Amino acid sequence: MYLYSITFYLFSLIAVLSALMVVSARNPVHSVLFLILSFVNASGLFVLLGAEFLAMILVVVYVGAVAVLFLFVVMMLDINFVKLREGFLQYLPFGALLGIVLIVELGILFLTKSFSENSLSKFIPSPEINEIENTQLIGRVLYTEYFYLFQISGLILLVAMVGSITLTLRDRGNVKRQNISSQNFMEAKSAIEKKKIKLGEGI
Repeated sequence: MYLYSITFYLFSLIAVLSALMVVSARNPVHSVLFLILSFVNASGLFVLLGAEFLAMILVVVYVGAVAVLFLFVVMMLDINFVKLREGFLQYLPFGALLGIVLIVELGILFLTKSFSENSLSKFIPSPEINEIENTQLIGRVLYTEYFYLFQISGLILLVAMVGSITLTLRDRGNVKRQNISSQNFMEAKSAIEKKKIKLGEGI
């Protein structure tokens, strides 16, 4: 029971501290890195609760999406990387500490034998075994009881994606663009010019 409590409080403490650093960090790059750390710790809490599918989705979907968000932040805010590289050695111990914490947490989850099925039942009461799997049960709940909320959240994400693309789209005058309507209504006489070239001469 002590191992489960220590792991729970460790993941919870790091998740709360990293969430506070997300909103308090001045550099948006550091804020995104703390957000990734918070997601990893939240996925560890899901593993402790027995919801391994949600933990995997949180890491694969959200951390992957945050990586794309990182690129959007760099593109939109025009961060001065020369200034960031100047303080690289200053933040190197702190970054190494975060990396070590992540490695230790992943080692606790995946490399130790303490979280095997036999030993985990000592700390967590074994759930009732049903014919319905965890993934199928989540799908049934999402698409029956919370169907409208699920669709509304997808619509909100779609509007946010279109809005972000619209905000980052810049009209540059020196870029040639294709006008499909003018091409469709163009006549052959205005597009093609016939010239009769004499033999042995150029245009």
